[in-house]
This record gives sequence, structure tokens and C-alpha cells, in this order.
Amino acid sequence: MSARLDTAQPYVIGLFRIVIGLLFAVHGAASLFGVLGGAAGTRGGTIDAGTWPGWYAAVIQLVAGGLVLLGLGTRGAALIASGSMAYAYFDVHQRAALWPIQNGGEPAALFCWAFFLLVFTGSGAFGLDRLVGRRAAVNGEPAAERTSIAA
Repeated sequence: MSARLDTAQPYVIGLFRIVIGLLFAVHGAASLFGVLGGAAGTRGGTIDAGTWPGWYAAVIQLVAGGLVLLGLGTRGAALIASGSMAYAYFDVHQRAALWPIQNGGEPAALFCWAFFLLVFTGSGAFGLDRLVGRRAAVNGEPAAERTSIAA
């Protein structure tokens, strides 16, 4: 059974990456453009440009979420996204209470750990990282310069 599950691992990681990237990008788009209900607490509005930390977080959500969704620069984008969600949890949510269930920080904690996982697994299947990695191999780049990707 384990061997069969192991063969599906890159595909499941790829699907996981796509879903997490899409959900994260949607948060950014809602905050920046007022789509899909807008930014939280604005009744369909947006976050004012340049507002710290909300506007910058929304830009990170849109850009990093989009990159993770596409599987392009997945590890770097996931590291930035994970860090931004760790900041959101510890600086914004944990002020209200210790536990995520009490302080509304469950999405931040879940996104933080999901992106942290992608830092180590890479893009999996269906990502543009795989195409870039193959192109580098065909062009004869040394192995140290190629992007490491989970099979």
C-alpha cells in the first residue's frame, strides 16, 4: 500500500500546492481589489494602499499565492508567504489571546505551516518549476545550479 501511495506523492503535493496558492492569492485579491467580498471588516472595500501591515500582507498574498499556484519559484515564494503568516499570527492575532481558536488566527497558522511544508517538498507535479528544471538540465547547467524539486 505504501509503495502505491508513494507513487502518487508528487501529484498530491502538486494539487495541495495549487489549492493553497489559490486560496492565498484570493485573500490578497479581495484585500487589494475588493473582489469576492473585499477585505475583512471593510464591507466589500479594499485596504488603503501603503497601509502597514495589511496592504503589504495583501501584496505578498497575491504575488506569493500566484507564484505558488503556478509552481514557479515555489520554495522561495512559500518561504516568504510562511513568514508573512507567522508575522500575522504573532503580531496581530496573538495579542488577543494565546490559542488560535480564541484569537481568530487559525487561517494564519494553517497557511504558515502549509507554506512551510512546501518550502521543503517543492512544487510537486504540475508546476512550472519542473519545466524550468528540465530546461536547465537540457542546457547542461551544473546540478548545483538547478532547482531541487520533489519527484
